[in-house]
Amino acid sequence: MEILVLVIFVVGYLFIALEHTFQIDKAASALLTGTICWGLFVTGVHEVPAHLAAEFEAFKEGLIGASPQALHYFLEHRLLHHMEDISSILFFLLGAMTIVELVDAHEGFSVITDRIKTTKKVRLVWILSVLTFFFSAVLDNLTTSIVMVSLLRKLIDDKETRWLFAGVVIIAANAGGAWSPIGDITTTMLWIGNQLTSDVIILNLFIPSLVCLLVPLGILSMTLKGDVRRPDAIKDYKDPTTSGERKLVFAMGVAGLLFVPIFKTVTHLPPFMGMMLSLGMMWVVTEVIHRSKNHEERDHLSVIGVLRKIDSASVLFFLGILLAVASLQEIGHLITAASWLRDTMSNVYAINVTIGFLSAIVDNVPLVAASMGMYDLAPAGSEGWDGYFVQNGIFWQFLAYCAGTGGSALIIGSAAGVAVMGLERIDFVWYLKKISLLAIAGYLAGAGTYWLMFH
Repeated sequence: MEILVLVIFVVGYLFIALEHTFQIDKAASALLTGTICWGLFVTGVHEVPAHLAAEFEAFKEGLIGASPQALHYFLEHRLLHHMEDISSILFFLLGAMTIVELVDAHEGFSVITDRIKTTKKVRLVWILSVLTFFFSAVLDNLTTSIVMVSLLRKLIDDKETRWLFAGVVIIAANAGGAWSPIGDITTTMLWIGNQLTSDVIILNLFIPSLVCLLVPLGILSMTLKGDVRRPDAIKDYKDPTTSGERKLVFAMGVAGLLFVPIFKTVTHLPPFMGMMLSLGMMWVVTEVIHRSKNHEERDHLSVIGVLRKIDSASVLFFLGILLAVASLQEIGHLITAASWLRDTMSNVYAINVTIGFLSAIVDNVPLVAASMGMYDLAPAGSEGWDGYFVQNGIFWQFLAYCAGTGGSALIIGSAAGVAVMGLERIDFVWYLKKISLLAIAGYLAGAGTYWLMFH
């Protein structure tokens, strides 16, 4: 049964990684993988896995009387335990996506984009990359990449040039997301799981992440020449909002997202609570400022209207893949993998650089989830090898950087890359030829910078 679950997991991964080849949405593949893995596990297991034996004995003592179904009750308990963590991530994502979509519906991002006047390629790529880098830290890399693609379409008419800029946006979005607790789902997972605190993420990963972006930009600046041609403006376009409404919603959206880590620090409640508080405030404000408008005008500017546009498939993808990884953790495969990594790579830097490159082949979310399952959070004050795994330890910090930025090496290696690929129809081989080496150079330069800072 253990081998069969692993086979299903690998097959599911292939369908996720080759989504465009099979023409099956990765959310469907992830959901099937996660539910089938758990179904096979709970129906095929006849004794509790060794690493859960002590917890199972404690669980049986809490039951009223002996029960022949104690094992299955225990496995259901373990599933619900994982769902507690998974649900926290999903609600956080849902709130963040809704806030950003609400800002976009109000044309709030035009507050920034209308100020970009240059047509020089080199200057424009620097402006857009720096904007993406900092937007990603606040908004998350997936959402930022979607917003920046929309911006690129307004600024660049030529498809080949737009693809090149879009490739740099992927690198910048992933680099920007790595140094913020809300910028990348993997960093968020490590933050929510208490492996890292928000201050350490920002202070220790900012410089390596910046180097990860500056190196590709420096190389590209030596080859980019000339100006970009902007597309013709659409005539008779009617803006759905006033200038004051755009500025208000944009300011509230950014402030609401920035408020989330502050809320967690003060209350010690899960981050999704702060996100829901911010969303609730924006919901009330937008209802008030549009109350005098007719139904058609209010519909697409309200949270209810925006919720129809939320990419719910992405939320279901995360649900499926996190369930699948949880099943491997319960069976014990991740413990076996951790032992293998320790035996073959006794250096935490080498382990994380390898994880980063693997995230270019498969999604970084399950890789980080697997790493969190493979390596336990060590008690404060631990020394030697275990010292790398304490809260804010070197392993967790470097994992956040490597998993967040390594996926840029291939266009399917990150959520930002997949989103841009879908929106712009960028060819996989084109990205491999034009962008991958730039991304790898930046990734290794940032990794080297982190090693020099903390080795």
